[in-house]
Amino acid sequence: MSVLVTGAAGFIGFHLAKKLLEIGTPVLGIDNLNPYYDPTLKKARLDQLDLTASSSQTDLQIIQGDIENNSVLREAFEVHKPKIVVNLAAQAGVRYSIENPNAYIQSNLVGFANVLECCRHHKVQNLIYASSSSVYGGNTNMPFSEKQGVDHPVSLYAATKKANELMAHTYSHLYGLPATGLRFFTVYGPWGRPDMALFLFTNAMLKGEPIKVFNEGNMIRDFTFIDDIIESVIRLIEKPAIPDKSFDPISPDPSSSWAPHRIFNIGNSKPTPLMEYINALEEALGIKAKKTYLPIQPGDVPATSSDTRALQEWIGFKPNTSVKEGVDRFVAWYRDFYDI
Repeated sequence: MSVLVTGAAGFIGFHLAKKLLEIGTPVLGIDNLNPYYDPTLKKARLDQLDLTASSSQTDLQIIQGDIENNSVLREAFEVHKPKIVVNLAAQAGVRYSIENPNAYIQSNLVGFANVLECCRHHKVQNLIYASSSSVYGGNTNMPFSEKQGVDHPVSLYAATKKANELMAHTYSHLYGLPATGLRFFTVYGPWGRPDMALFLFTNAMLKGEPIKVFNEGNMIRDFTFIDDIIESVIRLIEKPAIPDKSFDPISPDPSSSWAPHRIFNIGNSKPTPLMEYINALEEALGIKAKKTYLPIQPGDVPATSSDTRALQEWIGFKPNTSVKEGVDRFVAWYRDFYDI
């Protein structure tokens, strides 16, 4: 049974599609190759997928188009009839949502509504969709648990991700659509996004330029390696959401439901100070970073930390790659990809 992966040329979408092909699962990918960051990297990812499909002799089809274009999405569902959908297409980035909110409305809300409608009408058996740790917003009660409220977002990006969770739950309730929302925590690794800290730091350090360290370096992140994210998603593909028979509507648990809908954190559960992350990069590159210390940016939060007990109980796995190993593997990829 083929899996539809939206955002297949994106960071997480690429890695998921590649893993699926490696284990012999046909992949239908959709991506608009937008210029939010260098499309050359996205095209290189697609080239890698072609090579993987060829070597594994597994079917791969890529459609270039926007999920907010309902006709493109409807045609994909009508022709290919996917029964498993992983929605990773979205306008990414917290800070860009402050500059260009309409891009988030179109992709993250209109686009996701189109995905839900197609899943509804084509009897999809399992929908997995990307949420974000950003939904925890102004909450400082850590580690963040799915049982906590997420009613105080500090960016439009976060607000659209919470909206996605509410929209998906409604479709689970009304139409019996099994749906699982994933709150990713600071994903990093090979083939990562150029707008994220590790990529920006590496590029600047190799050029001898200073890196921008926000909140004067007083940041803590639950850095989660991409391979751990993908292992979690693969296991969730094999285990769709089901109604929680113990759900109590008098004292409702935000992470569960009487409907076939679940929410899971996917994080490393080992929050790391930003300066330790930078130290790991300095060791991997053999370069001491020049640092420019700056105030915290609008829409950002000083710390994140994930409680992943629910995920581990559901799929028997939790992310566990150390920051040192993850950073080393990113640097090895970066040197190889850019021939440094």
